[in-house]
Amino acid sequence: MAEPSTAPIRLVRGACPHDCPDTCSWLATVQEGRVVHLQGNPSHPSTHGALCTKVSRYAERTYHDERLLHPMRRVGRKGEGRFERVSWDAALDDIARRLSAIAARDPESILPYSYAGTMGLVQGEGMAARFFHRLGASRLDRTICASAGGEALAATYGAKVGMHMRFFAESRLILIWGSNSITSNLHFWTLAQQAKRDGAKLVCIDPRRTETADKCHQHIGLLPGTDGALALGLMHELFAHDWLDHDYLQRHVGDITPLRERALAWTPERTAAECGIDAATVRALARELGTLSPAAIRLNYGMQRARGGGNAVRLIALLPCLTGAWRHRAGGLLLSSSGWFRDVKDTAALERPDLLAGRRPRIINMSTIGDDLLRESDPAFGPKVQAVIVYNSNPVAVAPQSRRVAAGFAREDLFTVVLEHFQTDTADHADYLLPATTQLEHLDVHTAYGHTDVLLNEPAVPPLGESLPNSEIFRRLATRMGFDEPCFADSDEQLARTALPSIDVELLRRQGYAPLPLAEVPFAQGGFPTADGRVRIDAPGVGVPDYVPNYESRSATPELAARFPLAMISPPARHFLNSSFVNVMSLRAIEGRPTIELNPQDAAARGIAEGTEVRVFNDRGSTLCQAQVSERARPGVVHGFGVWWRKFGADGTNVNELTHQRLTDIGRGPCFYDCLVEVAAA
Repeated sequence: MAEPSTAPIRLVRGACPHDCPDTCSWLATVQEGRVVHLQGNPSHPSTHGALCTKVSRYAERTYHDERLLHPMRRVGRKGEGRFERVSWDAALDDIARRLSAIAARDPESILPYSYAGTMGLVQGEGMAARFFHRLGASRLDRTICASAGGEALAATYGAKVGMHMRFFAESRLILIWGSNSITSNLHFWTLAQQAKRDGAKLVCIDPRRTETADKCHQHIGLLPGTDGALALGLMHELFAHDWLDHDYLQRHVGDITPLRERALAWTPERTAAECGIDAATVRALARELGTLSPAAIRLNYGMQRARGGGNAVRLIALLPCLTGAWRHRAGGLLLSSSGWFRDVKDTAALERPDLLAGRRPRIINMSTIGDDLLRESDPAFGPKVQAVIVYNSNPVAVAPQSRRVAAGFAREDLFTVVLEHFQTDTADHADYLLPATTQLEHLDVHTAYGHTDVLLNEPAVPPLGESLPNSEIFRRLATRMGFDEPCFADSDEQLARTALPSIDVELLRRQGYAPLPLAEVPFAQGGFPTADGRVRIDAPGVGVPDYVPNYESRSATPELAARFPLAMISPPARHFLNSSFVNVMSLRAIEGRPTIELNPQDAAARGIAEGTEVRVFNDRGSTLCQAQVSERARPGVVHGFGVWWRKFGADGTNVNELTHQRLTDIGRGPCFYDCLVEVAAA
């Protein structure tokens, strides 16, 4: 057995870059130039020393055998994934030449495609945004995760703001709505468990009986997309029994008359019929919401991925306003805290929209990329997309109706550049693959959407191979394109300071994080970030919120439901995060293979047993999965866990083969959980 190393050990402060509300602070242990251990920062109050299973293995990503370490040029057909190694100079020279030729005809033919592969301000949309603004490329509407809920919350409260996560520990009633917190919000779950030990009641509202639901006092398994109906049913009881804080409403909320009229039409019986639950459940939950104080709602983004997701968020966000829960630091609602950073983050200085110089390029929605890559030029759409630069995303796997997405990226006339760590489904379709650094290899700063601390990520080790930070790749590409504005010479340190001009960077360096100076009870006296400081019932552009049913359901589309009678939602597999970590062998081994979870009644009716290979299908496509027969699924609803890379599917597909590209009522977001399918033994 090898002797343990006696080389000196160095601890480096960093931050988790992934799309998660916890935004953990971490400590990387470096020995002999290699990260040998990763742990949560025990001094950071939100992280309290703990990382999730996925991120605790982040070093496995950095040192993965299949890590991209050199620029690569395609030598096979699109999608085959065959490449040859080239130099950085050769790659960047050719990319610049081809982009310049396309831009000379029409720069809007070029499209950036990115999302939350990193949430960092420097390696996310910092130098990249400057590059595309200067180029005049089409703009990307980044909607794929949270735009419905985010815009709905802003329409109601004025910004994406809410209660402080730490005070959930003091609540007497906690509604965990649309969130499997054990897997997707671990540090909140610790606080909820503390509240439970102190006597609080925990209620999980989710179509699936999740691992979180198992640990709550009550699970309300409503039908997918009916959250708005449940909120209206709860309001009916609050109004009918006068469980209202009239003083708070008069002082801090807009005219509730139209909301009252709408809610009083939603009796518990009507609500129960629409949601697929009992009327007694509606009455009892409303009584608890109206009489237990302080009451808090942890709302997450799962429930806004249906046609009426935006209206549902607005309705739920109004519940603590009706009861006056905002008077208490342990009362109110948290969906996102990202709006609290608006006063410390200078997005315009970081991303430089002034480089557009008066141009107003078209906007393409990332959630409809499947259709848009297959469109020809026309006056309404504009020029055909001739080039796509993908970074921090894997659209062939994650975008809806992925058969069309893959077909669009397979176009031989589409010039595609992908900045990546690994050869993903999207990377297989690239003309050039450019190796990007991981979080352990570059500098970045982070805000959060589950707490209110700014975090710093220091590079723990030098870049492996020839990999470069996203910022440096766009910096070098700008030089090749002849962009000589001084801003393209800004270092990563300068970008970080520009993004957060009022934050003490030296404090960040000393402890890894810096809290925002915010009131403990932010809305006890109103003061919401709306024009008049009051919560908006009748908001400009969206009106008074109402229940909007799914595009696809038994009630809305009975003929479609006759052929495809099962409603499918596609929550994340427990050990993946979007499509990240799918190729980490230790995590993929735990997940096994793509699965579909269905109720024993639905399985028996189709002759399906545990472990059976099944075909899940609708008019948009089909995918092969292994059946899991479980009471976690309610009858009539199935769960297709995502987001597997297509290449790891038994037939080269994943569940997004079945989802559609129609958009939400508010925020133009995707409707991943608004989908009818059928399941049959393969």
